[in-house]
Amino acid sequence: MTKIVGLTGGIGSGKSTIAQFFNSLGVPVYIADAEAKNLMDNADIKDAITKKFGNAILQNNELNRKKIAEIVFSDKGKLAELNAIVHPAVAHHFKAWVAKHADAEIVVKEAAILFESGSYKDCDAIVMVTAPEPIRIERVMKRDGITEEMVRIRINNQWDEAKKMELSDFIIENINLDSAKEQVSKVLKELRNS
Repeated sequence: MTKIVGLTGGIGSGKSTIAQFFNSLGVPVYIADAEAKNLMDNADIKDAITKKFGNAILQNNELNRKKIAEIVFSDKGKLAELNAIVHPAVAHHFKAWVAKHADAEIVVKEAAILFESGSYKDCDAIVMVTAPEPIRIERVMKRDGITEEMVRIRINNQWDEAKKMELSDFIIENINLDSAKEQVSKVLKELRNS
């Protein structure tokens, strides 16, 4: 049976880089955030989001993701409402994706809010990616072109690092790429032997 490995970490920890390392070692990787964005373009989901948040989140009849991010990252209740629409669709999509990769020994589900969404409960093992907060903030500011304050708001919407580490089976510190790559190989070896 295919082993499902959850891959998570705080914003700016470098989850995508670690996911690419797993993928380069032949492990199929599901990027939950990217799939969620794709699923939000589905007419039914788009309608549900528009009903919940109003037409102000539309631009040229498309979802204005920047506007949605501004709303949900400044109001935890609104974030929960958005997640209640999107997460069931992602869970369903992931299940179908796993079925397509039934011949794989291990698959990785990369998700920023693996713990917050509760989907960690469906994983056989959890890999947590971490990096010092100043590095994470700098990465996100550079990547998204946003202010430090905006990054901190997003960090505050995620679970505390220590809480996530407690629930994780493996911790990968992603500061130096060569070291991170070695850590991925080591984790994969342990997963294959367990």
